[in-house]
Amino acid sequence: MTATHHDPALDARYWPVPVLRAVPLLVLGLVTTFVNDHSAGVGLTVFGSTTIAGGILLAVASWRYLADASSRTLAVVQGVVGVVFGLVALLAPSGGLPTLVAVVTGWAVITGALELFTGLRRRRQSQLARDWMLLGGLTVALALVYLVVPTDYSKQLGGIEEIRGTLTSSTILVGVVGAYGALVGVFLIIQGLSLKWQTGQPETYRAPGSGAAEPRVSGETHDSSTDGAHSS
Repeated sequence: MTATHHDPALDARYWPVPVLRAVPLLVLGLVTTFVNDHSAGVGLTVFGSTTIAGGILLAVASWRYLADASSRTLAVVQGVVGVVFGLVALLAPSGGLPTLVAVVTGWAVITGALELFTGLRRRRQSQLARDWMLLGGLTVALALVYLVVPTDYSKQLGGIEEIRGTLTSSTILVGVVGAYGALVGVFLIIQGLSLKWQTGQPETYRAPGSGAAEPRVSGETHDSSTDGAHSS
């Protein structure tokens, strides 16, 4: 059996993918932070728009930059799932809190499981596996939060803080998905820049199917004298 060797150069060329994925997630975090309306309709609209953008970017960038074929396929499927759930969210802005919970939970369970599975199957072959497992776990955790928070929760604010208003399940859940977007977005930026600045990056890369050879592993050389010795 041939041993699988880790190639830092193949991981390094993946750096644009997390950076591109981070952009819609950071937008999600910023919008839910600075918009006062945390109703389910606003949550569906913002989540739907950013999830569609994120799904497209993930699918296209993974196809372009991810070297491992099976991981690339899983990432494209993950992106397509994001687009589908994003469209459902945009087409049902008046669906209320049950729709928001169903859409975010369904998206988080499926995409989180896909990313977690991708990381687990590559955990001894790529340094990207650890990040995939972490991101997949965080996304599944988002689904668990959405399932735990009761949809009819409501608490009048006030007390010694003298804060006026009502804390509802809608406010909590829209805020949670925004916090998820901000947290994961920052993590992805750090991941992408860390990969970009690490050593062993390949100089060029061609898209899959272009006929170009894969980049040679850093440090590999061909010793013709050794071949000659074996042949003799």
